[in-house]
Amino acid sequence: MSTVVTNPERSAPSPGAPEPEEPVSAGIDGPDLNVLEDRFPEWLQAPRILALWTTVIGVLYLFLSYQPLWHTDLWGHLSYGRWIWEHGRLPETEPLMPLSRGVPFVDTAWLGQVLGYGLIRQFGIPAMQMFYAATIAGSFALLLAAVLRRTQGAMAAGFIAIITFAVVDYQQLLIVRPQLFGLVAFVALFTLLTAFRWRTAYWFVIPLMFTLWANLHGSFIVGLGLLATCCLGRGIDIFRRLRSVGAVTADPVVRRLFVLTQLAAVATLINPYGLGLYAEVFAVAGHPNLQDLIEWDPLTLRMSQGKAAAACALALMFAYRFSPRRVRANEVLLLVGLGGAALSSSRMIVWWAPVASYYLALHAAAIFRSNRIGERLTFPRTAPSPRSGKWSVVTVGLAWIFFAYTPFGITLLHGSPKTPEAQSRRIETSTSAQTPLAVAAYLHRRPPQGLVFNTYEWGDYLLWAGPRDLQLFVASHAHLIPEEVWDDYLSILNAGSNWEKKLDQYGVNAVVIDKKDRASFIKALKAKGDMWQIGYEDNRAVVLTRKEPI
Repeated sequence: MSTVVTNPERSAPSPGAPEPEEPVSAGIDGPDLNVLEDRFPEWLQAPRILALWTTVIGVLYLFLSYQPLWHTDLWGHLSYGRWIWEHGRLPETEPLMPLSRGVPFVDTAWLGQVLGYGLIRQFGIPAMQMFYAATIAGSFALLLAAVLRRTQGAMAAGFIAIITFAVVDYQQLLIVRPQLFGLVAFVALFTLLTAFRWRTAYWFVIPLMFTLWANLHGSFIVGLGLLATCCLGRGIDIFRRLRSVGAVTADPVVRRLFVLTQLAAVATLINPYGLGLYAEVFAVAGHPNLQDLIEWDPLTLRMSQGKAAAACALALMFAYRFSPRRVRANEVLLLVGLGGAALSSSRMIVWWAPVASYYLALHAAAIFRSNRIGERLTFPRTAPSPRSGKWSVVTVGLAWIFFAYTPFGITLLHGSPKTPEAQSRRIETSTSAQTPLAVAAYLHRRPPQGLVFNTYEWGDYLLWAGPRDLQLFVASHAHLIPEEVWDDYLSILNAGSNWEKKLDQYGVNAVVIDKKDRASFIKALKAKGDMWQIGYEDNRAVVLTRKEPI
């Protein structure tokens, strides 16, 4: 007698319904080949949303990789890197400006300068474009990761953070200089302290970061301030809640941050100058010559970055007014402290912008999530993005595409231009329009004798690309120029009293000057046709030489 086994999972068909078709079998038992098995380990399976954010950061990286290199600080730092590379040591006194000979030189960016020179020596200008794009895109990626982690992946919050960061810091991100190393380190430290859980490895990672930071750029001081502020802010929060000083000193987070601040301060002493590095950083920040440079001016509403900062500050006020999120003391201290520093010196806005962008995004997410409209439109609470090996492959493929189509990627894959004409075209397209390429070429053809009076903005590129024995009046390291020389430079440039006599006293035999905002000085020089003659002139520059060199 046979037994019929029924499947309780399968319901009987309704009367009149057609019998379901049985699957066609090929006579081979095995898995359903219509379903692909994901063989990626779980830890290698990327979420689908990662492909979107990789595209956003990749587009930013690609865009920045094609931006022309600015004509100021970069080339001076590369010149110092070249000097260190060729001499195998750090200079004790200023080595490149003859009027600054004997001035003690504490090179706070020596490692960044050497790394930069090594890159451009090996791969050319595309390597500098890669460094520029990678540092900025990396800073944006770190900030984005922190915001997404704190807002449970809210896409709108991520876009608010990166757009605000870009708008507020736009002008500070135009120039390629070792400060970009500091920006990456600052954003990385900020995200570790505010967005991620404490890991034991941080006891080693953060001091090591400060050791590198102290040799790459003098902005490590801002990082120490960030650590100390987080420690102080945590202590204030504990005291406000418990009204006990003992509770503050007993709090494990306060203790951890306090010890970590000390470890970081000690780690910065691993540099060629030891404790003297601190004195130099503060001396540079307060040097009187820098007060004549616009980037060291106080932040005002007349500046475009001042208007952007004001708009961001207003948005923050609105966010704090309506946000249900608890406000911690450290965020108030950071916003007020770094904001005050930016008001006193516009260059400091580079540190305020990522902090302001981060907290604006967090509070915006909290506001919208507390309202139904936010749940429906902008900050929905959705299930986590699906993960699979497919999205890992897509993400890696996107990253490769964005890298391969940059000038640096093309150089690595296909090599540098071979002909002089192609190399010249690459330099022209890779540098800003204000870069004195034609002037440098003229000076190679007709090397001037003796001292050359030049505009401050062009000194760095002429040091880098001009004749190797070119003697320039000034370059971008204004704090290394003696104050009396700097005052005379400004007086001559503005055709002030006794400008001719001062040119004679310094033994200036050639003048290299850009035409922008220098009309009065150029007119005064051309009026002295018995003494000065035009050697070269185009729509951006003029080179005049003495008819009878001193």
